[in-house]
Amino acid sequence: MNLKSKKTDYKSKDLFKSAKRSIPGGVNSPVRAFKAVGGTPVFFEKAKGAYLFDVDGNKYIDYIMSWGPMLLGHGHKTVVNTIKKQVDKALTFGAPTELEVQLAEKICSIVPGMEMIRMVNSGTEATMSAIRLARAYSGRDKIVKFEGCYHGHSDSLLVKAGSGALTMGEPSSPGVPECLAAHTITLPYNDISKVSNLFDQLGSQIAAIIVEPVVGNMNCIPPIPGFLEKLRECCTKHDALLIADEVMTGFRVSSKGAMAHYKVSPDLICLGKVIGGGLPVGAFGGKKSIMELISPSGSVYQAGTLSGNPIAMACGLATIDLITKEDFLNPVIENTKSLCEGLSQAAKNHNISFTTNQAGTMWGYFFSTEAKVTSYDQVMACDTDKFKRFYHSMLDQGVYFAPASFEAGFMSSAHTKEDIDYTIEAANKAFSALQN
Repeated sequence: MNLKSKKTDYKSKDLFKSAKRSIPGGVNSPVRAFKAVGGTPVFFEKAKGAYLFDVDGNKYIDYIMSWGPMLLGHGHKTVVNTIKKQVDKALTFGAPTELEVQLAEKICSIVPGMEMIRMVNSGTEATMSAIRLARAYSGRDKIVKFEGCYHGHSDSLLVKAGSGALTMGEPSSPGVPECLAAHTITLPYNDISKVSNLFDQLGSQIAAIIVEPVVGNMNCIPPIPGFLEKLRECCTKHDALLIADEVMTGFRVSSKGAMAHYKVSPDLICLGKVIGGGLPVGAFGGKKSIMELISPSGSVYQAGTLSGNPIAMACGLATIDLITKEDFLNPVIENTKSLCEGLSQAAKNHNISFTTNQAGTMWGYFFSTEAKVTSYDQVMACDTDKFKRFYHSMLDQGVYFAPASFEAGFMSSAHTKEDIDYTIEAANKAFSALQN
């Protein structure tokens, strides 16, 4: 396989230097800056299938897939042709289109519990709006989130845990008012007893729980048996809403969503990324009795000039038609499994403490002595120095993983057995170097 064989990043270095003069930190989203792994971020020029091509002419196998949405790989012919046809008609109207109706009906017909849906422009917008709606519906202010779960950068959700198990949250970013953070409670993900204790004490004050069914922002952490069920039980008992943030997991864990896969019914569901086929888009929806509170049918205000953008809607329709076909996901899931097993075996060959997690087509790896990583504390205890060295060794061999140990990886239908075999062989070389 003809991939990057030596480190050539002269143009990327020049571009990063230029970017830092006009863009804060030189990037438009923090993880891209490579601060977690060191070195210069790679600037890309084009992509096709499972591959990325940087500005220096290097080719990489892509296991980020634009952080999830490219389930079909980059530049799928059907999707690209659909976009081209729509571009010839119009870029945007700021007015209703048939396409947004078609996509709404399509998603509502696929995702259990999605009785009505509102299109927005990003995952952050979707979660922010769902929280506002939940507070209005319940007449309460407090929300519960979990360590390691990222739900966008709105003020209510940029909150870390307080000093005690049941204390109110503290801002995790300057600019977040303490009075707003005080209404957000942060608990350990996968800790069933902490959830039960919280609701026993404060259940009547809680508007909603928001959760990633599979956490993709402290690497890939699936729920332990009974965890999501306990969230549903507590919300039902105390008249709170359960919000599933499926911005990352939607259509990747199963064709009906992760909550459907785990057989737990949320009240509201947030989607993003893949429903626009890679274009900027998001959505939130759920029970009709809740969604009808949204303006203009109700009094909870939410708006967006570009919401339902026709190009994103057309791209989303073409993508969802393909990825929800019977048996589409099964081969992708099997390839994900093969990659995880191959990496684990390669690490074992070199006596490296290493483990992987998988949920459908999402996956992650950890330099950890634990048999299985299930919590934020375990993630934080992993060997980040080994991760950095491994990351750069793989990058130098033309394998593009997420440049941070807290981010999940993603497989697509464009990845081949040859890609996976090459990745595992590259990992064998990287693990061997870690022994020195």
